[in-house]
Amino acid sequence: MILRLLVSGWFLLAAAGAAMDWAFPPDLSRLATVGIEVQDHAGRSLALLPAPGGVWRFRTRQADVSPAFLDMLIAVEDRRFWAHPGVDPIALVRATAQMLRTGRVVSGGSSLAMQAARLLAPRPRTLRSKLIELTRAVQLEMTYGRAGVLDIWLTLAPYGGNLEGVRAGSLAWFGVPATALEPAQAALLVAIPRRPEALRPDRHPDAARAVVGRILTADGGGQPLPDRHAWSRHPLPRHAPQVVAALLPRTPVVRTTLDLPLQTALERMAQERLQALPARVSLAILIAEASTRDILAAFAGDWRDPNRAGALDLTRAVRSPGSALKPFIYALAFADGTAAPDTRLADLPRHFGAYAPENFDRGFTGSITAAEALRRSLNLPAVALLNEVGPLRFRETVTAAGATLHLPDGANASLPLALGGVGITLRDAVALYAALADDGTGARLRLCTTDPQARVPFLPRRDAAIVADVLTRRFPNDGPAGVAWKTGTSWGGRDAWALGFDARHVVGVWFGRPDGTPMPDATGASLALPMLAHVFDLLPKAPRAVALPQASPDRSVPVAADALHLLFPPPGAVLSADGAVTIRAMGGRRPLSFLVDGAPLAAEPARREAMWRPNGPGFFRVTVQDADGVATHASVEVRARP
Repeated sequence: MILRLLVSGWFLLAAAGAAMDWAFPPDLSRLATVGIEVQDHAGRSLALLPAPGGVWRFRTRQADVSPAFLDMLIAVEDRRFWAHPGVDPIALVRATAQMLRTGRVVSGGSSLAMQAARLLAPRPRTLRSKLIELTRAVQLEMTYGRAGVLDIWLTLAPYGGNLEGVRAGSLAWFGVPATALEPAQAALLVAIPRRPEALRPDRHPDAARAVVGRILTADGGGQPLPDRHAWSRHPLPRHAPQVVAALLPRTPVVRTTLDLPLQTALERMAQERLQALPARVSLAILIAEASTRDILAAFAGDWRDPNRAGALDLTRAVRSPGSALKPFIYALAFADGTAAPDTRLADLPRHFGAYAPENFDRGFTGSITAAEALRRSLNLPAVALLNEVGPLRFRETVTAAGATLHLPDGANASLPLALGGVGITLRDAVALYAALADDGTGARLRLCTTDPQARVPFLPRRDAAIVADVLTRRFPNDGPAGVAWKTGTSWGGRDAWALGFDARHVVGVWFGRPDGTPMPDATGASLALPMLAHVFDLLPKAPRAVALPQASPDRSVPVAADALHLLFPPPGAVLSADGAVTIRAMGGRRPLSFLVDGAPLAAEPARREAMWRPNGPGFFRVTVQDADGVATHASVEVRARP
């Protein structure tokens, strides 16, 4: 008879659940309204952003919590969870009998499915509400299964204040992920949802320890919650907040390329350095992987200090690079054959039209090799080489490689580009140096694993390696070896840069005042370079910056040809209709043929360039073909000067 009644009851509950599911589907809006978690490349929490309304609630599944916690939760709250259909009649009968006998509620009798129904749609604690929860519990279990019921509970369980869900509770009360809970911690997280405010360990530590002791005793072991867990609520993860803000809005979980241990170490080092800086001077640092161009760690400024423009992502601030772009002038000059590392250059007073640059120390060296001129960052040789390479071509080539050079409104690319007369971001500067560290190709840095990334021709591999070899020397004050580095200082000491790389990592460091005011006596060598050395001390040791194709950089030794491609103009370039355009190529087997819209241009067989005078505005197709018939093209626009 009893069995028949139970079976009939199950059928009635199932029918009621099915009817409810059809007529009154559950409202899952609270379950869907969750905060955003930003993870590192390994899935570790880098930063958490609350759900609308400031509630710390994150989607939590069984895999997000420790198995010991799940076992304890079911043992304490719903021991027949895996057997009943959403409602435990034995627990309900027992709870009712206890209430009738004592005149008060001794045990609730609510299954986890009933609790999940209440968490989805909170109601006053009345008999009517209880009946609705009974029906909803069966409905939830029929529709979403026991795993779905657990996911609802794990996501929505209250943990005091604006904390909801086991993941938020574990991070806030213990500072550990829910997969790493100790027995006493798991016991407290099982208990708090019963009375979220009365069992908060920060406000009621004695009550919290008492209930943990009872749960652990019933569970058969473990120690009560130690005093150290009752001190205060832990801050939730908030690494690189300015960088993270640019990723939103996205999906509830955003996977980045960052590395949490490295990010934490970098932030600690940068914060310590900031304490010794003058007022309003800020700092930005980027670490990227050379081969993938993935950003591994980023410090974009002190987000807690408004006096240092902490709300801004200073890795994206456009600043003058000083001499930091000189290596790329030399690389293009080497690729053209205009110079080689052992070419003698004149470091003497010279006028380029009305432009008369000087060295930083206002002195002159005389005759010097190109390699030594680059290492010493002399201004006159760099300007002279840029004059040969061409400022417009330099800017267009760098732009085609994925980096933007910002000129003042209405200004044209000109020779001051060599000395910092242009703006660039730290991200773009690091991306350019990654080309020197890797294979010469250009690509933007990547922050999310799902971001598309295209590689484009930039520098010949050999010439990138030669420049890397020139820049590889020891840091001052016995810093790490095997690192290629270059500094930059903008006019008036407004920006201090240091960029460096080895075979695995590329690092960029920038110091400056975000408002652009000068920093007296600040230079890249004195301010940024020591920090660059400290950052490399955080990284695993790598081989020398880049392996040259041979021991000597003597360009007279034949090497395998690079693939043919156009150096200038790059695809999509906008050119002026007045004046000649020098078309330059690299790679391929000579002689090269140059054509515009299929019409050949006059060119010397031994050279990799040809002159073209556009016959007026319009769109043109520039083609270069080598002796093996390999061709490359670029579509460009020619505009009349306004």
